[in-house]
Parts: sequence; C-alpha cells; structure tokens
Amino acid sequence: MAQTFVDLADTLVADFDVVDVLTLLVDRCVDVLDVAAAGLMIVGADGELRVMASSSEAMRVVELFELQSHEGPCLDCHRLGEPVSEPNLDEHRQRWPRFAPEALAAGFRSVQAVPMRLRGTILGAVNLFQIDAGDIRPADVAAAQAFADIATIALCQHRAAKEAQELNEQLQTALNSRIVIEQAKGVVAQSRGLSMEQSFATMRRYSRDHNVRLGDVAGRLIDGTLSPAVLGPSASIE
Repeated sequence: MAQTFVDLADTLVADFDVVDVLTLLVDRCVDVLDVAAAGLMIVGADGELRVMASSSEAMRVVELFELQSHEGPCLDCHRLGEPVSEPNLDEHRQRWPRFAPEALAAGFRSVQAVPMRLRGTILGAVNLFQIDAGDIRPADVAAAQAFADIATIALCQHRAAKEAQELNEQLQTALNSRIVIEQAKGVVAQSRGLSMEQSFATMRRYSRDHNVRLGDVAGRLIDGTLSPAVLGPSASIE
C-alpha cells in the first residue's frame, strides 16, 4: 500500500500518462485491497462518464453495461458525490434491475464505489467489486478513497498544465499575428502613402467587411495574394 501511495504521488512531480496512472490505480486496488476487480470512470468534456481503466476485461464489460443501462454504483456515486455500497447484489436486484444481473453473471456479488472529487467537483468514480456478498472492509474503502483522492489531484494538475500550455500557445500565436500585422501595415503605408494608423484602420475595415480575420488579411498582404489597392478607400482612424 505504501508503494502505491509513492507511485501515485510521483505523478504530482513528474510528467505522466493519464491512462497509465488510472490503470495503476485500479490494478493496485486489486493487488492491495480485499477486492476481486476494480474499474474507474471519469467525466468527459460532454459531462458524461466514460470508462477509463479496468482491472480485467470482465470488469470493463460490466462497466460499459453500467453506462449503457444508465444505472449502477458508479453512476450513483458520481451523481451523489459520496460513496455508494451494495453488499448483496443478488438479494437487492431491484436497486439496479438491469445492472445487477449483469454484474452477477460476471461473478460479482457485492460492490463499493468511491468518488473522485476535489473541493466539490466530481471528476469520476472508482468501482470495487467482490465475488462474495458482504460489505467491503472499512479500512479498504478508506484506502481506496485515498488512492482516488491522489489520482484526482494528479488529474487536476494534468488539466491545469494542459490549459496553461494551450494558453501559452494562444498567446504566442497572438504575438506572431501581431508581428505580421505590423509588417502588413508597413506594406499598405508604403504602397498607398498612408500613415501607419490609417493603414491599420483600413486593414481592420476590410477584415470586418469581408468577415476575414485581421491576421489572415495581414498574411495575404505580406505574401502578395492580396493587393493593398483592393482594401478600398483609406479608413478614418478610430
């Protein structure tokens, strides 16, 4: 268990593959805890849960059926934002009338789901299955929740890093576009005898009138595919 915490914590200080980390989480749940199988779902960009990791093919099939049937412990856990337990699926089939028979057919008789959450935001849930009826030991549930919490922090960090990278790329694109625009202003100014301010205003008016991005107009002026003469009358400075 200590090694599992170390391995999951490593993702907080190093680059990592999301699928690999989540697969590590479910595999370690089976290795360390008293459960037969584990699976993990996270929320996609559309707000719907998606299967991301499973400790076995049988587990993956059960989780896919859970999504298709729109009922089951992981879905309830995600919706409620709190742990969900069912110690005897056979005796309480009515709780999830479509999901329970499928889980039983796969050899699972009890289930526990724990949420992946951070400050009220629910990113997904972890499913833990046993082949025997009965509650999963409280210590194992607590450990599974701790595993899920570390993985949740890692996911949030990964998303934040990706968003920061995308923002930097957008800013760099904007800076590059601005350089091209400045060059294009000089082309228009020289070609038409306008001031830099008039050249920019004329380019902006053409961009708006033709529904073309200003950066694209500038690029075409630079590469010669758009002549300064077709920009129309010089625009007043706004």
